[in-house]
Amino acid sequence: MTRLLWLGRSPAWRAAAVVAAIVIAGAGWYLGSPLFIRTTLNEELPTFMPAATQPATALPSGRVGVAPVPEPQVAILAKGELQFVDNLHNGKGPVTLVRVGEQRVLRFQDVSITNAPDVHVYLSRETGGKWSEATSLYLGPLKATNGSFNYDIPANADLSLYKSVVVWCRVFTVLITWADLKPG
Repeated sequence: MTRLLWLGRSPAWRAAAVVAAIVIAGAGWYLGSPLFIRTTLNEELPTFMPAATQPATALPSGRVGVAPVPEPQVAILAKGELQFVDNLHNGKGPVTLVRVGEQRVLRFQDVSITNAPDVHVYLSRETGGKWSEATSLYLGPLKATNGSFNYDIPANADLSLYKSVVVWCRVFTVLITWADLKPG
Protein backbone atom coordinates (compact mmCIF):
# COMPACT_ATOMS: atom_id res chain seq x y z
CA MET A 1 0.00 0.00 0.00
CA THR A 2 2.79 2.43 0.81
CA ARG A 3 4.35 1.68 -2.59
CA LEU A 4 1.13 2.86 -4.35
CA LEU A 5 1.13 6.08 -2.33
CA TRP A 6 4.76 6.65 -3.23
CA LEU A 7 4.04 6.16 -6.98
CA GLY A 8 1.19 8.68 -6.79
CA ARG A 9 3.58 11.30 -5.47
CA SER A 10 6.41 10.62 -7.92
CA PRO A 11 7.04 13.53 -10.38
CA ALA A 12 7.45 11.04 -13.24
CA TRP A 13 4.10 9.41 -12.40
CA ARG A 14 2.37 12.79 -12.28
CA ALA A 15 3.90 13.83 -15.63
CA ALA A 16 2.82 10.56 -17.23
CA ALA A 17 -0.71 11.01 -15.86
CA VAL A 18 -0.91 14.58 -17.23
CA VAL A 19 0.37 13.48 -20.66
CA ALA A 20 -2.11 10.58 -20.73
CA ALA A 21 -4.98 12.90 -19.78
CA ILE A 22 -4.03 15.35 -22.55
CA VAL A 23 -3.80 12.56 -25.15
CA ILE A 24 -7.16 11.08 -24.07
CA ALA A 25 -8.83 14.51 -24.10
CA GLY A 26 -7.40 15.29 -27.56
CA ALA A 27 -8.50 11.95 -29.01
CA GLY A 28 -11.93 12.34 -27.43
CA TRP A 29 -12.32 15.81 -28.92
CA TYR A 30 -11.19 14.67 -32.40
CA LEU A 31 -13.53 11.68 -32.40
CA GLY A 32 -16.50 13.11 -30.53
CA SER A 33 -16.69 16.78 -31.44
CA PRO A 34 -17.96 16.25 -35.00
CA LEU A 35 -21.18 14.92 -33.50
CA PHE A 36 -21.82 18.38 -32.02
CA ILE A 37 -20.24 20.62 -34.65
CA ARG A 38 -22.41 21.60 -37.59
CA THR A 39 -21.16 23.48 -40.63
CA THR A 40 -23.28 25.26 -43.22
CA LEU A 41 -22.46 26.11 -46.82
CA ASN A 42 -24.82 27.62 -49.40
CA GLU A 43 -23.41 27.53 -52.93
CA GLU A 44 -25.37 28.46 -56.02
CA LEU A 45 -25.79 25.99 -58.85
CA PRO A 46 -23.00 26.71 -61.36
CA THR A 47 -23.91 29.00 -64.21
CA PHE A 48 -23.20 28.34 -67.84
CA MET A 49 -20.01 29.95 -69.16
CA PRO A 50 -19.56 29.77 -72.93
CA ALA A 51 -16.24 28.32 -74.02
CA ALA A 52 -15.52 31.22 -76.37
CA THR A 53 -17.21 34.34 -77.64
CA GLN A 54 -19.05 33.82 -80.88
CA PRO A 55 -17.34 35.39 -83.94
CA ALA A 56 -18.71 38.53 -85.52
CA THR A 57 -21.27 37.79 -88.22
CA ALA A 58 -23.24 39.79 -90.72
CA LEU A 59 -26.72 40.45 -89.44
CA PRO A 60 -29.67 40.42 -91.87
CA SER A 61 -29.69 44.24 -91.85
CA GLY A 62 -26.13 44.24 -93.21
CA ARG A 63 -24.60 45.33 -89.87
CA VAL A 64 -21.86 43.31 -88.21
CA GLY A 65 -22.61 41.96 -84.75
CA VAL A 66 -21.97 39.13 -82.36
CA ALA A 67 -24.14 36.07 -82.75
CA PRO A 68 -26.27 35.47 -79.67
CA VAL A 69 -25.10 32.71 -77.35
CA PRO A 70 -27.88 30.19 -76.81
CA GLU A 71 -29.20 29.78 -73.28
CA PRO A 72 -27.70 26.76 -71.53
CA GLN A 73 -29.69 23.62 -71.19
CA VAL A 74 -30.09 22.69 -67.52
CA ALA A 75 -31.03 19.06 -67.18
CA ILE A 76 -31.59 16.80 -64.19
CA LEU A 77 -29.81 13.55 -65.02
CA ALA A 78 -30.67 11.66 -61.81
CA LYS A 79 -31.94 12.36 -58.32
CA GLY A 80 -32.31 10.72 -54.93
CA GLU A 81 -32.95 11.32 -51.21
CA LEU A 82 -30.38 10.93 -48.44
CA GLN A 83 -31.24 8.01 -46.15
CA PHE A 84 -31.31 7.21 -42.43
CA VAL A 85 -28.65 4.67 -41.37
CA ASP A 86 -29.00 4.83 -37.56
CA ASN A 87 -29.31 7.43 -34.79
CA LEU A 88 -25.66 8.50 -35.17
CA HIS A 89 -25.31 8.20 -38.95
CA ASN A 90 -27.93 9.73 -41.19
CA GLY A 91 -28.81 12.43 -43.64
CA LYS A 92 -31.88 14.00 -45.13
CA GLY A 93 -32.50 16.06 -48.20
CA PRO A 94 -32.25 15.67 -51.97
CA VAL A 95 -29.17 15.07 -54.09
CA THR A 96 -29.24 15.63 -57.83
CA LEU A 97 -26.94 14.97 -60.77
CA VAL A 98 -27.33 18.06 -62.94
CA ARG A 99 -25.97 19.07 -66.34
CA VAL A 100 -25.52 22.79 -66.96
CA GLY A 101 -24.25 23.25 -70.50
CA GLU A 102 -21.43 20.70 -70.75
CA GLN A 103 -20.64 20.78 -67.01
CA ARG A 104 -22.00 18.06 -64.74
CA VAL A 105 -22.32 18.44 -60.98
CA LEU A 106 -23.63 16.52 -58.01
CA ARG A 107 -25.86 18.93 -56.09
CA PHE A 108 -26.73 18.57 -52.40
CA GLN A 109 -29.80 20.81 -51.90
CA ASP A 110 -30.88 21.97 -48.41
CA VAL A 111 -29.41 18.86 -46.78
CA SER A 112 -28.69 17.94 -43.18
CA ILE A 113 -26.00 15.29 -42.63
CA THR A 114 -24.58 13.89 -39.40
CA ASN A 115 -20.99 15.02 -38.96
CA ALA A 116 -18.07 12.68 -38.24
CA PRO A 117 -14.31 12.90 -38.64
CA ASP A 118 -12.87 12.46 -42.14
CA VAL A 119 -16.14 12.28 -44.14
CA HIS A 120 -15.99 11.89 -47.95
CA VAL A 121 -18.40 11.74 -50.91
CA TYR A 122 -18.43 9.05 -53.62
CA LEU A 123 -20.55 7.99 -56.56
CA SER A 124 -21.10 4.24 -56.24
CA ARG A 125 -21.93 1.58 -58.80
CA GLU A 126 -24.06 -0.16 -56.16
CA THR A 127 -27.25 0.82 -54.29
CA GLY A 128 -28.43 0.65 -50.71
CA GLY A 129 -25.34 2.32 -49.23
CA LYS A 130 -22.97 -0.31 -50.56
CA TRP A 131 -19.81 0.74 -52.35
CA SER A 132 -16.27 -0.25 -53.17
CA GLU A 133 -13.43 2.23 -53.23
CA ALA A 134 -11.98 0.45 -56.26
CA THR A 135 -15.09 0.95 -58.42
CA SER A 136 -16.50 4.19 -57.00
CA LEU A 137 -15.84 7.72 -58.19
CA TYR A 138 -14.31 9.86 -55.45
CA LEU A 139 -15.68 13.42 -55.45
CA GLY A 140 -13.97 14.89 -52.37
CA PRO A 141 -14.38 15.56 -48.67
CA LEU A 142 -17.83 16.53 -47.41
CA LYS A 143 -18.02 20.33 -47.78
CA ALA A 144 -20.56 20.93 -44.99
CA THR A 145 -23.12 19.15 -42.85
CA ASN A 146 -25.95 21.53 -43.73
CA GLY A 147 -26.93 23.60 -46.73
CA SER A 148 -26.60 23.41 -50.50
CA PHE A 149 -23.34 22.66 -52.29
CA ASN A 150 -21.92 21.14 -55.46
CA TYR A 151 -19.29 18.62 -56.53
CA ASP A 152 -17.89 18.80 -60.05
CA ILE A 153 -18.08 15.53 -61.98
CA PRO A 154 -15.03 14.83 -64.18
CA ALA A 155 -15.83 15.22 -67.89
CA ASN A 156 -14.60 11.69 -68.66
CA ALA A 157 -16.80 9.99 -66.02
CA ASP A 158 -19.46 7.66 -67.44
CA LEU A 159 -22.43 8.54 -65.24
CA SER A 160 -24.46 5.59 -66.52
CA LEU A 161 -22.25 3.36 -64.31
CA TYR A 162 -23.16 5.03 -61.02
CA LYS A 163 -26.34 4.21 -59.14
CA SER A 164 -25.94 6.02 -55.80
CA VAL A 165 -24.20 8.70 -53.77
CA VAL A 166 -22.36 7.51 -50.66
CA VAL A 167 -21.19 9.68 -47.74
CA TRP A 168 -18.52 7.69 -45.88
CA CYS A 169 -16.42 8.19 -42.72
CA ARG A 170 -12.91 6.91 -43.46
CA VAL A 171 -11.64 6.96 -39.84
CA PHE A 172 -14.31 4.57 -38.56
CA THR A 173 -15.04 2.93 -41.94
CA VAL A 174 -18.73 3.60 -41.47
CA LEU A 175 -21.56 4.70 -43.75
CA ILE A 176 -22.95 8.12 -42.77
CA THR A 177 -25.74 8.30 -45.37
CA TRP A 178 -26.48 7.47 -49.00
CA ALA A 179 -28.94 8.25 -51.77
CA ASP A 180 -29.94 5.81 -54.51
CA LEU A 181 -30.19 7.68 -57.82
CA LYS A 182 -33.17 7.42 -60.14
CA PRO A 183 -33.27 8.94 -63.64
CA GLY A 184 -34.39 12.58 -63.53
